[in-house]
Amino acid sequence: MIISQQLLRAENARRIRDVRPELAARVDLLTDEGLLAAREEVAAAREDPTVLAVCVLRGFDLPAWLGETYAFARRVGHEAASAWRHDFTRTVFLAGNPVNLRERFDFDHVADDGSTAWLGPAPAEHSTALRRLLKLFPATAELPALPGTVVELPADGPVGDRVPVHRELYLATAGLTIATCLVHLHHLVSEAVLDGLLGPGDRLTLRPVPHLVGVTGPFAALRIGTSHGQPHQLRAYAALSAGRTA
Repeated sequence: MIISQQLLRAENARRIRDVRPELAARVDLLTDEGLLAAREEVAAAREDPTVLAVCVLRGFDLPAWLGETYAFARRVGHEAASAWRHDFTRTVFLAGNPVNLRERFDFDHVADDGSTAWLGPAPAEHSTALRRLLKLFPATAELPALPGTVVELPADGPVGDRVPVHRELYLATAGLTIATCLVHLHHLVSEAVLDGLLGPGDRLTLRPVPHLVGVTGPFAALRIGTSHGQPHQLRAYAALSAGRTA
């Protein structure tokens, strides 16, 4: 399986149908015009979400953050997950020290070393005070060169009949800032946890590449967005491989 525009359009349309069936019923997602109209409506709704999560970061350590993102998503209950998915797992990233904020805010997940913390997902007004207090995590900082790294997900619960797997996590780095990297990976990883694609004892190998063109599947999940300056062209920003036994 090669990542093509046809594959990206089909996956993007499927996600919209799954999350917003009422939107899919109003537009033809099989046409360029319909898919673009749906994406524009989703982007507009993203600016005023009903439900969102907030992530506070003291710094940028991508492998450690990926493990904590998994741990956070594992704590999200079914009802909260459904509401969050309806807003396309909208998450805001803020710069701050969670250790200094724990007495003022009841975070839903805090890393053991206090480097990161999450609030929500919850109604947007639940995090208004926190979002007003802190600034957005630097949006223009360039993404540093990243080595391939293995991330061991904690065996934080029973696996049942599921055998732990080892998946490749590809990140298309060309043109990405730290902030956009966080956005794309958070969507992909948190939704993979909610969908049961990532679980206790799994391993992730982070593989940064300039572009995902030429990376072959099969894929368990794709993070898709609009190509910069080309609204009719889609781009795969991250991909999770189908995996093998860990």
